[in-house]
Amino acid sequence: MNKLSREVLPELSAEALSFIPLFYIAWSDTVLSPSEMAFIHRKLDSYAFLNQTDKEYLLKQTNPLTPPPTEVFHQWKSLLQRAAKQLPDKQKINLVELGVEMAYQGTGKQLKKDLDHPQVLEALVDIRSALGLNRESEQLVSVLLKDEKTMAESGRAAFDAEKLKSILDGRTEEVKDRMRQLLRDPVFSVSFIPDKETHRGLVLERLRKLARQGLSGYSFPVDYGGTERISDYLAVFEMLGYNDLSLAIKFGVQYGLFGGAIMQLGTEWHHRTFLPGMIKGDLLGCFAMTETSHGSNVKNLETTAHYNHADKTLTIHTPRLEAGKEYIGNALHAHYAVVFAQLIVNGTGHGVNAIVVQLRDKEGKLMPGIRVEDNGYKMGLNGVDNGRIWFDHVQVPVRNLLDKYAQIKDDGSFDSPIKNQSKRFFTMLGALVTGRIAVGLLGNNASKKALTNALRYAMRRRQFAPKDGMKETLIIDYPSHQKRLFPLLAKTYAYSCALDDLALEYVSEDERDHRRIETLAAGVKAKASWHTSRTFQECREACGGKGYLSENSLSSLKADTDIFTTFEGDNTVLMQLVAKGVLTNFKQSFHDDGYM
Repeated sequence: MNKLSREVLPELSAEALSFIPLFYIAWSDTVLSPSEMAFIHRKLDSYAFLNQTDKEYLLKQTNPLTPPPTEVFHQWKSLLQRAAKQLPDKQKINLVELGVEMAYQGTGKQLKKDLDHPQVLEALVDIRSALGLNRESEQLVSVLLKDEKTMAESGRAAFDAEKLKSILDGRTEEVKDRMRQLLRDPVFSVSFIPDKETHRGLVLERLRKLARQGLSGYSFPVDYGGTERISDYLAVFEMLGYNDLSLAIKFGVQYGLFGGAIMQLGTEWHHRTFLPGMIKGDLLGCFAMTETSHGSNVKNLETTAHYNHADKTLTIHTPRLEAGKEYIGNALHAHYAVVFAQLIVNGTGHGVNAIVVQLRDKEGKLMPGIRVEDNGYKMGLNGVDNGRIWFDHVQVPVRNLLDKYAQIKDDGSFDSPIKNQSKRFFTMLGALVTGRIAVGLLGNNASKKALTNALRYAMRRRQFAPKDGMKETLIIDYPSHQKRLFPLLAKTYAYSCALDDLALEYVSEDERDHRRIETLAAGVKAKASWHTSRTFQECREACGGKGYLSENSLSSLKADTDIFTTFEGDNTVLMQLVAKGVLTNFKQSFHDDGYM
């Protein structure tokens, strides 16, 4: 061993050196656990072929509370690389063979031939098994022992990437593959666009191109031009997280919120009148719920819809400036809006209901009594045309009332299949469930993109050398950098699985599960979007100044996803909704079990 090796490693025996590859890969693969190490420590202490210096060193390097220092870790890697060069390719990934070769190079002893210690080889196999280093884990060696140039040239993972992709794509793999291919088309190329009008125009053009691909009709009935594949709609929306998030949000407003409200809250006439043009992208719509003074407090919105029995119309009116609809996506392009307003029939209020209101004619000119203002430039998502909308005694036919849960009969009386006003209100808000699931999926895919950028950067960026004259260390090799990114990577995988399960449950839900799905959607959306915000901040910092450049997309994606914590429901309010649901179910369980 050279001088540098001895500065880091004590005078270890060949037997002790043979364990180093096992410990190196174990720490690299983050598979160490206290229970595993307790077993390892007992084993090491029992081996008669190890001297006291060997045992003290190996025990010190296998304590999960005190991982090997950086210089020790990199010295192990250097020794492994040197040993690997002497082995055929097939033996390089065998940790026992690698350990034997490392022992020989360190001491000049042929462990298999000169030493009569068959128990050493048995011990190596036992320790490998205890560390959970199976064949797939051992193949990590083939990546870790390559030099940077070889890794860059091969671009291959040490595991079956296609198998992992298939698992993550799940039942919607076909449509996700189609989206990957489609988004490679230059027409969907992502770039920084400083002018919002240019950006909005491009997003609108791309929205219509998606519609012409038939991607807009997945969640709608065949009779109106759809395909009735809600899972595929969610998959399309999710995949747009790898592209321009402004396009994803506009797609969601058009087909998830506006189209979803027409589909879920309307009846046959509404479906036949609005869905075919909406699916094609010819009829553009928006979802006018939120008001300036009543963000999350939807139940107390101030916009009114008075029924006029004489001419069977509804008069939509904004009573004051602060009651204007606020932050409405698609407001500058939409022909129609689904407007949520307090329905008043014969002087009696019947709570918040949804009405389709025409905003513009075919030429794009605003209808009488409609006022729309641009929200202007935002922190992000400037390709989405958010605006404010006010209504000045705008009259619409009573049939424009989305009447699945609220009807005005021919005699002018109000009727509903859900008599309880509060229950009817929350049933109508079910239109938001799809949006909450979709936002979670979208944000999590954006997190994947951020982590991909940050991890690729860490595999190339070098910082500081262990000793003068040595090559600087890749920042991915620093435990502190791994601690910053790897937990976020793991959580992103976890949220991917959770959101996929939630989407499947939503698609296959029955009436009994609806409230449970709403609670899950609220909670997962909140937790996933908070995770997205944290991930982008950490990834930006982990890339230093490079992460601050627009060309690397982290800055724009960070700005675009920041709003995810508050739209489709403020996360804090949503978590309170979850808490209420859990406590309600807990209380109900006492009644169900006969204790109260």
